[in-house]
Amino acid sequence: MTQDIITKVKTASKASIALASVPGPAKDEALRAMASALDVNREKIISANNRDIEAGEKLVEQGKLSSSLLKRLKVDDIKLNAMIAGINDVLKFEDPVGKTISALELDSGLELYQVSCPIGLIGVIFESRPDVVPQIMALCLKSGNSTIFKGGSEAAHSNRAIFDILADAIENTPELPEGAFALMETREEVNEILKLDEYISLIIPRGSNEFVKYIQDNTRIPVLGHADGICHVYVDSAADLSKAIDVCYDSKVQYAAVCNAMETMLVHRDIAGEFLPEIGQKYNDAGVELRCCDRSFEILKKMGFLKAVLRATEEDWKTEYNDLILSIKIMDSLDEAIEHINKYGSHHTDAIVTENRDSASKFINFVDSSSVMWNASTRFADGFRYGKGAEVGISTNKIHARGPVGMEGLLIYKYVILGSGNKVADYAGENPRPFTHKKLNYSLAGRMRMDGAK
Repeated sequence: MTQDIITKVKTASKASIALASVPGPAKDEALRAMASALDVNREKIISANNRDIEAGEKLVEQGKLSSSLLKRLKVDDIKLNAMIAGINDVLKFEDPVGKTISALELDSGLELYQVSCPIGLIGVIFESRPDVVPQIMALCLKSGNSTIFKGGSEAAHSNRAIFDILADAIENTPELPEGAFALMETREEVNEILKLDEYISLIIPRGSNEFVKYIQDNTRIPVLGHADGICHVYVDSAADLSKAIDVCYDSKVQYAAVCNAMETMLVHRDIAGEFLPEIGQKYNDAGVELRCCDRSFEILKKMGFLKAVLRATEEDWKTEYNDLILSIKIMDSLDEAIEHINKYGSHHTDAIVTENRDSASKFINFVDSSSVMWNASTRFADGFRYGKGAEVGISTNKIHARGPVGMEGLLIYKYVILGSGNKVADYAGENPRPFTHKKLNYSLAGRMRMDGAK
């Protein structure tokens, strides 16, 4: 089995060189085929997913799978429509490979170009969400990266059905190299993949914080992603309470089992007495369990209709629930809220609700998160909603890519010099020739066409 994994990885790594040079029209042809194949094979995909859901429900009963992961596992027509829409959005983008980022004349007859290029072979390791396969396959194909997928066993039937449908769809595009995309299926293969830093250029993990931390701790391959999604909404003393109700409710209830859902709500003391009972009623109706600091507990416990109001512990401020559970804390100031977020948050997504522009500006500047919202739900932190077509993941890193990462996170660049027999010796010594360092207003592709016309 180990040899089979290595063979697949080696094949995909070799294919990545050829895929990097596939022209844009050929890649777009393959993407159209992928979108069409998902649409035509809806019944097959949903049938395979039903097998995983049935098995997953038993695992939840046995305590071997969380209910939040089971929710992410579900594939229906709505989710299939989203998969197809994601591919079609990627299709609309210009070919990102070979774009000139900067162009500089070093000297007459000596020019330097910084040009976008694929990273190489991307390893995608994920739990539960079969929609990861078309999302990332589309982005990797468009950006010229080979991809090796490893999904969780709980989604084995769904992943295999979707992957096979997509792989079959692109076979009729002759320019695409064989073996550029591969699917691994057994748990033992994860550790083998993590050892293959000679061939795999980047790992993208998608799943629970424990899962992502395991990946980060057990490989030398660079990892793009986030371990925790501890997101906050701070309701300022100058908040419009109608906006605050909408933002806080959507951030928690719209879909609680995802990394950009709010886990802690911070409320300024001046408006807590008015705001908390109103939002508490809405949370109660939605079945949200509230874990409160002492001051918020006293306000909410008086409302006898609330079903679940508990006292928060220190651990609650550090917890990603991925469920209809919310911790609440009253703040004495904006500065205290910012300090709390930077201490307990995961640098993922945090929001402020306020009509005070200065307070919003301070929050935006001082909260150290990959996405910061003003009067908007944390749930907007998403590659599709950010206009990226789809996302490879959300990164809380501060290098290479941050926040919802689309195609730009799958690209790097190379430097290309066009010379005319130039040598460094001319630019060194007692009378060195000076560099001109003038910006050029044409691309590398344009320059090559100019030379070709001579």
